[in-house]
Amino acid sequence: MSPKSFVVYLPVILYALFANPLAAQDLTPYELGGQINVVHVAVPFLTVAPDSRAAAMGDAGIATTPDVYSMHWNPAKFAFIENDFGVAFSYTPWLRNIIEDINLAYLAGYKRLDNYQVISASLTYFSLGEIIFTNMAGEYDGQHTPNEFALDASYARMFSDNFSGGLAFRYIRSDLTGGTFVHGVASKAAQAIAADVSVFYRNDITVSDIPSQLGLGLNISNIGNKISYSDNQNAQFIPINLGLGSSLTLDLDPYNSLTFAMDLNKLLVPTPPVYHPELEDEAGNPVIRAGRNPDVSVPMGMLQSFYDAPGGFREEMREIFYSVGMEYWYMDQFALRGGYYHEHETKGNRKYFTTGIGLKLNVFALDIAYLVPVQSTNPLANTLRFSLAFDFDGLRRSSSD
Repeated sequence: MSPKSFVVYLPVILYALFANPLAAQDLTPYELGGQINVVHVAVPFLTVAPDSRAAAMGDAGIATTPDVYSMHWNPAKFAFIENDFGVAFSYTPWLRNIIEDINLAYLAGYKRLDNYQVISASLTYFSLGEIIFTNMAGEYDGQHTPNEFALDASYARMFSDNFSGGLAFRYIRSDLTGGTFVHGVASKAAQAIAADVSVFYRNDITVSDIPSQLGLGLNISNIGNKISYSDNQNAQFIPINLGLGSSLTLDLDPYNSLTFAMDLNKLLVPTPPVYHPELEDEAGNPVIRAGRNPDVSVPMGMLQSFYDAPGGFREEMREIFYSVGMEYWYMDQFALRGGYYHEHETKGNRKYFTTGIGLKLNVFALDIAYLVPVQSTNPLANTLRFSLAFDFDGLRRSSSD
């Protein structure tokens, strides 16, 4: 299949996977010894790192120092942000090794209300290129540009000199088929309302006589309703996620600082069970051989996600994916970054190194990140991100000078 053809059929493939994930499980036999058993979610674009700074650090951002991109990682960090007002834009050409016109764009901004409160908003837009529909005879039957977006708003408040909390609300819309009929069934755009609950702790400490700063963060993101792309389709979970993060910044001297960061993440959605290949219940549904029924409510699914893996505790641990990163700053103007992202091979097998640079001036900051996969055939290979942030406090300072 050529890249152009892949663009044409990708949304239909995604729709088919989301519409019937249990059927997708039948394609890969799963044994309790540990073969592929990926946790399926709709609107996976919500899990993609939108900014170049965190992306260059192995997708670690839950407990790093606050910046304009904190909405995605941990809205509670905004309460500790130094400036009063800022905006940023980030652009990521996605899967360019196999597809030419899939892109992720991200626009974010924040405004400090007083010494304790900050509000912020962001827009994430994911474009999947163009799809051309044909009928059973292969004749042209229309075209559509599939897209997904999320519109966010958040509030962060500082509760003490070291602790803050944040709430974010999110509207999600995913239009993959433009309302066309898929396998004889009318499709529709899927919609969801979700929320994030986050906390952040920051404290000044000393490490081997080096002034340092410790950061700890927690963010439960995308707590929202399940979505469906047709009236007769079973609704699917969105990527509800539990993220824990830590960071340590060492102020080596007045000119040099070094940050180490690590994030742990786990999807709070049910793990697909193993079905008996032959048995059915009275209603004609397959009988679960190991694991638990994934067709549950959102609260039950979040709770069940900690103990429902058919492979038991060992498989539950495989569902934790981690990010480690490092950031070096010189004179708070030039940054070098690196990191590593790891996902178990039975849960998606995304494993890659990341690197990047940052340049900060009085008015704007430019960040670039580059992804280097462990496997050369990885479709994420050569992913390049660009982010540009504007500091309006810096603009005012420059004007007054």
